[in-house]
Amino acid sequence: MTTIAIDPGSKAPPYEQIKAAIIELIATGELQVDHRLPTIRQLAGDLDVAPNTVARAYRELDADGLVRARGRRGTVVLARPQDAGAEHPDVDAITEAISLAKDNGMTAVDILNAVSTALARH
Repeated sequence: MTTIAIDPGSKAPPYEQIKAAIIELIATGELQVDHRLPTIRQLAGDLDVAPNTVARAYRELDADGLVRARGRRGTVVLARPQDAGAEHPDVDAITEAISLAKDNGMTAVDILNAVSTALARH
């Protein structure tokens, strides 16, 4: 798996940065369906964060339908982000907005922060 990095200067909490990085790796195809993610302890050690930080990112990815925790068999990728929400009619508009944001230089973490801020306002 491509290295995930935590930006200590970011306004996004580490678990959101981990989640955004994994979503991006899945979306770009670097992580394929059925790929086994590192264990919580392994990734926490690699990133020098608490295991609960990684566990929260994995739980949220699981709730989003992108990964599935399979006990001792680990956490595996279930779907690409566009597959997980494909049935919703607004996915195309959201995808277009993300593409525009990336074209304007925003990173996945920047986009996630902007979405979190917008959701908090509603």
